[in-house]
Amino acid sequence: MNARTILGAATLATTLLLPGAAFAAGCGAGGAIGGATAGAVVGGPVGAVAGGVAGAALGCAVNPPSAEVKQYIIHEHQPSVTLKEEVTVGHELPPDVQVYDVPKSKTYAYAVVNNRHVVVDPRTRKVITIYDTD
Repeated sequence: MNARTILGAATLATTLLLPGAAFAAGCGAGGAIGGATAGAVVGGPVGAVAGGVAGAALGCAVNPPSAEVKQYIIHEHQPSVTLKEEVTVGHELPPDVQVYDVPKSKTYAYAVVNNRHVVVDPRTRKVITIYDTD
């Protein structure tokens, strides 16, 4: 690989990853940075770019809630809200879905949607993790 190719890949990576890293920083810098690292191992510079973009898109999903947070959310008995659409990671919950605080955590909130415990970012209401408790 010549210097021009390396410089071009580095410039592209910087252009794509900096906004993603800023986005992921709200959830801990693991999103874009972790994705870029994993991508680089698999696919070199191009893999780093793809991994960084994917990591930024997933954001907090790369850093799942602790076992203590998971236990709290699963053991709370809040009513389930039924939505017609399937709720997936990255999905933003509608404003009419009740979101509950997780004590001692500013990073996570939760809702119970379609009988599934859904962990969300309390600022954006985007789904971070889903726990099936059937």
